[in-house]
Amino acid sequence: MSFDALRADATMPIALDIDVLAGAYPDRPEPARPIHTEGVATAAVASLRAALSDARAGNDEVLAMTAPDVLPVAAVDLRDPLGALAELERVVGRGIGAVRLFPDEQGIEPDFPSMRHVARHATGLGLVILSGGDVRRFWRPYAGLGARVVFLDTHFYHLGDFLLVARDEPGFHTSTRLLNSPDGLELVAESVGAHRLLFGSRTPFDEVAVPRLRLARSGLSAEQIALVAGGNARALLAPMTTGEPT
Repeated sequence: MSFDALRADATMPIALDIDVLAGAYPDRPEPARPIHTEGVATAAVASLRAALSDARAGNDEVLAMTAPDVLPVAAVDLRDPLGALAELERVVGRGIGAVRLFPDEQGIEPDFPSMRHVARHATGLGLVILSGGDVRRFWRPYAGLGARVVFLDTHFYHLGDFLLVARDEPGFHTSTRLLNSPDGLELVAESVGAHRLLFGSRTPFDEVAVPRLRLARSGLSAEQIALVAGGNARALLAPMTTGEPT
């Protein structure tokens, strides 16, 4: 059988995928594909139920996923800021070290008080924040807090804006999911360092092969690719990935 270079690149091993969802959106059928993707050693999984309807029940569902290739991530409802603060306290007590915020799905703007208060409280609790939303707008609630944030929706059209704010905020990172331009990954590595890049796919709603192929064929060194493919995420989420108490 002939060697298929394209397939080989598109199935390169990923140690940790930072952007995986469980459940379904109300207006879409639940994906037929499982949340676990071949070649992905660990998936950081957040619950759509927690984001859209019932934070406590959804978070308990991901906490119950005891498979070794699942890393549970909390979600809170920014429409209920007081409840969100209480839920953050609860999930930290259950050993979760990261929270995913869904401002677009919840109709939240970056200048809403709930955004800033949840960002401040999550940072104070030591949580890593996985943030949805346009990075050009949603960088503001996290600025000046010393927050560790991974922007999940950074588009290559907006990469320049991310790099400008990342220069001032050493805790700002970006997912690779939408950085599919010819030089997006390389530009981040050159400007603020490859340690700011985390592999993300949005499995099972997006295709994991696209960001995987872009990373495999990037101009990054083998050492940098290994960091992006999971090393950076494991370092950022160290207490969760090593089993240490948070």
